[in-house]
Amino acid sequence: MLRSFVGALPLLVLAGLTAAPAVAQTKTLTISWWGFNGDKLEQIVLKPFRAQCGCELVFETGNNADRLNKLKIRAGAGVDLIYLTDSFSQIGVKDGVFRPVDRAKIPNLEGIYDMARAPQGAFGPAYTIGRVGIIYDSAKVQQPPTSWKDLWRDDMRRSLSLPGITTTAGPMTVLIAGSVAGVDPYANPKATFATLAKLKPNVVKNYNTGSELVNLFSTGEVKAAIAQDFTLAQIQAAVPTARWAQLSDGDFATLNTVNVAKGAANPDLAHQFINFILDPKIQESLAKNGVDAPVATAVQLSPEEASRWTYGAAMVSSLKRVDYEKLNAAKADWLDEWSEVFGR
Repeated sequence: MLRSFVGALPLLVLAGLTAAPAVAQTKTLTISWWGFNGDKLEQIVLKPFRAQCGCELVFETGNNADRLNKLKIRAGAGVDLIYLTDSFSQIGVKDGVFRPVDRAKIPNLEGIYDMARAPQGAFGPAYTIGRVGIIYDSAKVQQPPTSWKDLWRDDMRRSLSLPGITTTAGPMTVLIAGSVAGVDPYANPKATFATLAKLKPNVVKNYNTGSELVNLFSTGEVKAAIAQDFTLAQIQAAVPTARWAQLSDGDFATLNTVNVAKGAANPDLAHQFINFILDPKIQESLAKNGVDAPVATAVQLSPEEASRWTYGAAMVSSLKRVDYEKLNAAKADWLDEWSEVFGR
């Protein structure tokens, strides 16, 4: 469903858009995104961008899968821009519903981390970087985890929560099990899932939402979990002794991308918007207001402001990228194997 950001457009305005000449319609940018952090994004991004472009912004909201599916049904038309996590944007690349970006029209690309600049080749950049690692309760875990293999320790028995296989972080659990087993999880899923089965005695429950994980920590049901970093502040609000583990073998990167739709009616305006959200001042304001981690290298955050984010060249360069082309191809088989391990 298309809507303006601050609510459904009045009927008079909608009628005006319908009846307006083609020239007026070119000043409407249609964006597909999640719709989170509405008030903050309105003040930090949308209001100043409207002032800059003199255009109307219309939004299609929903989750990754639903919005990408709508774009596929429309053969890449109906919106100008689409926000997706990198696992879903890789599907969009494969299905041919994006157009390559013109990097000359996005000069702010030069000021962002290499990882974010061209994560999927010729297509759109990442505007924020997150990570998947281990969160643990330091009051209950006497020996902090320093490697992924520590999740298999005997003292972790009946203490862990894992992300469900259909979540963003879920498939990374399979990659971790392959690494612990010393095999390529794509080439040797049997050994990978045998190692994952050895972790099962340590697992209390698999979670599917951030709020579910927060509840597991706050009730004391778990003392450690594989999680995305955006959950850390929420968990610490409930359990102040929760910490992010410093792993010698590294966290996994998660990227949120923005792409120009193949059938974009206003591709130039779409490029202008991408360049706008990569501006260091916008990126810094988003980070300081708790919206997104910055990818602009010029952003300066205090230690307190930075503590919740994937921030700084050292941290970003330490992250492991996921090959989503291979992962997406394997996911259906992994889902069956996962069910064999955790569904019994």
